[in-house]
Amino acid sequence: MATGIVSNALFLQGPRRLSDLMFVANAAAYVWLAGLTIVRAARFPGVVWSDLLNPRLVFAFFSFVAATDVLGEGGYLRGFTTTALYLWLLALFVWVVLIYVGFAVLTFLNTTRTADVIHGGWLLAVVGTESLVVLGAAVAPMTKGIGPTAILLIHMLWGLGLTLYAIYMAQFTYRLFYFDIAPDEMTPVLWVVMGAAAISTNAGSSLIVTGTSLHFLNALVPFVDGITLIVWTWATFWAPLLLLIAIWKYVVRRVPPTYTTMLWSAVFPLGMYSVATLRLSRAGDFAALRPIAEVMLWIAVAGWVAALVGLVVASWRSYRTFAAS
Repeated sequence: MATGIVSNALFLQGPRRLSDLMFVANAAAYVWLAGLTIVRAARFPGVVWSDLLNPRLVFAFFSFVAATDVLGEGGYLRGFTTTALYLWLLALFVWVVLIYVGFAVLTFLNTTRTADVIHGGWLLAVVGTESLVVLGAAVAPMTKGIGPTAILLIHMLWGLGLTLYAIYMAQFTYRLFYFDIAPDEMTPVLWVVMGAAAISTNAGSSLIVTGTSLHFLNALVPFVDGITLIVWTWATFWAPLLLLIAIWKYVVRRVPPTYTTMLWSAVFPLGMYSVATLRLSRAGDFAALRPIAEVMLWIAVAGWVAALVGLVVASWRSYRTFAAS
């Protein structure tokens, strides 16, 4: 997700060669991780089933939906339109399964002991839903006779994603403001709060510029305009606040920074915010937002490089420990 969105942001604004290099790396990583997931499911079905029934882990599976759509968008930008369509259909199928499995688990198997609104990965359901809108807006014209139906579907998904986000934020802010928070709870995963709002902005901007023959959807354009701007404002509001939380954790509370795979959860929102800001500026014909998108692009690239260096160092240390044992 992180590599894919930074690659897409670079394609739209920055050096194409670097974007293409990251796209190739992302495609290779996607195939590798998908293969490992299939092998894991085949060899350890009980473990995978246990993860699916775990309220703390089930929504993490939506990362497959988001990653598939981000990769599909990267392919669409480069002219691989048919592949993008198939990836969107795959992501849509997996989303339909996961959305009901996830909320069934949350309804029937969750308890106050297992509930974890901060680390439960619930926002990935929002990100996965809105990612279907972004790629769906691009490939909908390719669906031939069902094009209007596909456009109606992505409008419905956009609204559903916003509803899920509102439900999450009500619980999240209540947990954040009315209960004690430990430094260890303030992880990079929190940046997905901004990332979910950013991808909702990206999705709304995509809907604004998507033509349709359905008159009642055309009548919704002013509504989509206003909500998209509000959601972008909400994403912008959270960026400084999340930075303050990081300062509080690492400077005030003096928690030593260490590499964790959750760092990539902070890279994705930065890249998504850059793309969302750029597309909002185009959809609203407001060029003043474009410098913000460019600045956030290079912040996202810097974050990606930092996370990659951390991954390489952590992998090397892990290898040395394994070899020594």
